[in-house]
Amino acid sequence: MVVAYVLIKANSGEADRILDEIADLDGVVDAHIVAGDVDFIAKLDVESPADVKEVSANGIQRVRGVESTETYLSME
Repeated sequence: MVVAYVLIKANSGEADRILDEIADLDGVVDAHIVAGDVDFIAKLDVESPADVKEVSANGIQRVRGVESTETYLSME
């Protein structure tokens, strides 16, 4: 299993909608609205690094209002 954290910046006043859409994606096991430099953090738990790319690039980045993401793979 691969665990990754995706930091997400969004440009929308629809934080609850964006959070719900991210949380509903396959591979996302937890998602939160946060304060700071990013607007959301999502935790992914997937089978492979390719699956991380699939969820981040083809899932999270396609949610309307998402501006950018940064993905970090867990080393443990």
